[in-house]
Amino acid sequence: MYNVREVQKNIWWLGASDRRLELFENVYPVPEGMSYNNYVILDDKTCLMDGIDDAVSRQFLDNLDHVLAGRTLDYMVVQHMEPDHCSCIPELLLRYPEMKIVASQKAIQMIDQFYHIKVDGIAVKEKDTLELGHHTLNFFTAPMVHWPEVIVTFEAATGTLFSADAFGAFGAMSGNIFADEVDWDQDWKSEARRYYVNIVGKYGVQTNALLKKAAALDIKMILPLHGHLWRSDFGKIIELYTKWATYTPEKNSVAIFYGSVYGNTANAADILAMDLAELGVKDVKVFDVSKTHYSYLLSTAFEYSTLVFASATYNAEIFDHMHTFLTDIKNHNLSGRKVGLIENGSWASMAGKKMTEILGTMKDMTILEPSVKLTSSVDDASRAQLKELATALAK
Repeated sequence: MYNVREVQKNIWWLGASDRRLELFENVYPVPEGMSYNNYVILDDKTCLMDGIDDAVSRQFLDNLDHVLAGRTLDYMVVQHMEPDHCSCIPELLLRYPEMKIVASQKAIQMIDQFYHIKVDGIAVKEKDTLELGHHTLNFFTAPMVHWPEVIVTFEAATGTLFSADAFGAFGAMSGNIFADEVDWDQDWKSEARRYYVNIVGKYGVQTNALLKKAAALDIKMILPLHGHLWRSDFGKIIELYTKWATYTPEKNSVAIFYGSVYGNTANAADILAMDLAELGVKDVKVFDVSKTHYSYLLSTAFEYSTLVFASATYNAEIFDHMHTFLTDIKNHNLSGRKVGLIENGSWASMAGKKMTEILGTMKDMTILEPSVKLTSSVDDASRAQLKELATALAK
């Protein structure tokens, strides 16, 4: 049975949520599932804005059939070719053989790559337009936000920005599809950050370029492909994206990440956290990198101004999970952080040197002194170093 909502006059939401999904892209934990949005515009011509994932395609096809009410589908705009938005293309072409696909040239090429279908598509470039009747679609390229073929679409008559993967979030929705219908700050902001940081975070320069294009538009509604729709208070999500895309921390505090085998490095991390608290630093967070999925760790690294990495030496290297986490930070281009280091080693300690090497390849990462050195466990000398490091971090 159909389940739809009219979000602007003659613009309908046709999306669905998958609460069974455990790993988005087979990587990121989504304990609350995942939402998939797409939209159809009814005018002299009908136009579908993006497709949907296979897991919820039955719901989508019921929704589309209901809203079209016997009309054909004239156009499908493919803003992003990732299969969670496009796996329905072969089925749609069977149902609506006259449907024209509108996309970037790169996306049209990718349709053949994914589905071995050569479509006679309409390739659009920056500022090209498509007239539907009363609605006019204006296309803007958004390469690497977060694939190279991405476009976003602005519908001038209603001021609607179809934003592709930009402004999305992890998590299934429950009827309240607009951000102003939920406690977004409390329940969704962290998942919007985790989504952006992990999916798009590497491409801050490209995201900033898209934000500049959006700033020139008279936007009255933002319709992303995941997460809540925005019809008010745009400054909230735009301000967050501006911070995330420029790697500007939201919180002036310290996040401590440790990789510990027998608990001694963990003990050092907890001692440091207490020292920071006694110096008046609020909102300190401590994470075991072996326990917490790195997508949450990376989100926190983007959120916090000051980071501490505490690692045991393992096989003359950084502890495995810490190495994965640091490499992930590097791969997402995080920059501009103050950093403290704690290393542990019972004979040939190498973790500190190796962590410094990775951080040295990153932009504007300032390593504070002292770097704390443990020999198996915290002793009086390393306890004094932790207190010194806490003082440097607190400043």
